[in-house]
Amino acid sequence: MSVNVPRILITGKDGQVGWESQRSLAALGDVQAVNRNEMDLSDASSIREIIQQIKPDIIVNTAAYTAVDKAEDDEDLALQINGIAPGVIAEEAHKIGALLVHYSTDYVFDGRKSTPYTEADKTNPLNVYGNTKLLGERNIQSTDVDNIIIRTSWVYASRGKNFLASILKLASEREELNIVADQIGSPTTARYIADVTAHMVKQSLSERQNTIFESNIYNLVSLSNTSWHGFSEEIIRLAKKHLINTHFRVKHINAITTEQYPVPAKRPKNSCLSTDKLTQHYGLALSDWKALLNLSIQDLK
Repeated sequence: MSVNVPRILITGKDGQVGWESQRSLAALGDVQAVNRNEMDLSDASSIREIIQQIKPDIIVNTAAYTAVDKAEDDEDLALQINGIAPGVIAEEAHKIGALLVHYSTDYVFDGRKSTPYTEADKTNPLNVYGNTKLLGERNIQSTDVDNIIIRTSWVYASRGKNFLASILKLASEREELNIVADQIGSPTTARYIADVTAHMVKQSLSERQNTIFESNIYNLVSLSNTSWHGFSEEIIRLAKKHLINTHFRVKHINAITTEQYPVPAKRPKNSCLSTDKLTQHYGLALSDWKALLNLSIQDLK
């Protein structure tokens, strides 16, 4: 492994976390980022070719099939990208002695627990997306590659398509919004995920050099939690405060149940993840979801 300037390969460079990771990881080494056209995760030969060509010291796999509802009817492609591809990446990473960082999801759980999920809790996905992401975790773990699997949830950013963008758009078009209030989680920004990952990678490189690194799963989300309804109310409140949109039509944000908003894929009602393991191992103080949202809203200005 390169001692001075490690080579870092980021997959999914056009996605929310992939885009932010290019900035966050730049201080750690020579970053090379690829998108789906440059490395097709549904094609094992494409994956192997790019990794063998670049021979990175670190691979950060931010790419995924994230269309949760669409995955119910597109299971084969979701399986290829979320389930099989991570195993192929892990095999190639092991061949060249690279560290693999991979992102997973709260959707590996069924949401029936009444307290935040720990990394050791039993998995039981409710939908195709969750099942394929869990398979991706297991395929990585079945190899001998040094790896960090990061489970996160409710990811959004000040760019791209996500819940924040959708709420701001809908609030400018409608006087009334109906938002699910019985699903609970921790809204987490892509920038925050990328910055914390960079810290984790830096410490992990040191641990590898000192032969004390251990592969592990870590939960990474913001502190405290809310519902989608609570999240949307705070989005509108902060957007009005910072005057990023003076054309809001919305007057009421109604709280509804999951059953009142039927979608193809079932969602866990409890998506809360415990971050104790991460904060203890990496010595980090994490941020509250409202503080992160405030920064994202200000970014939109």
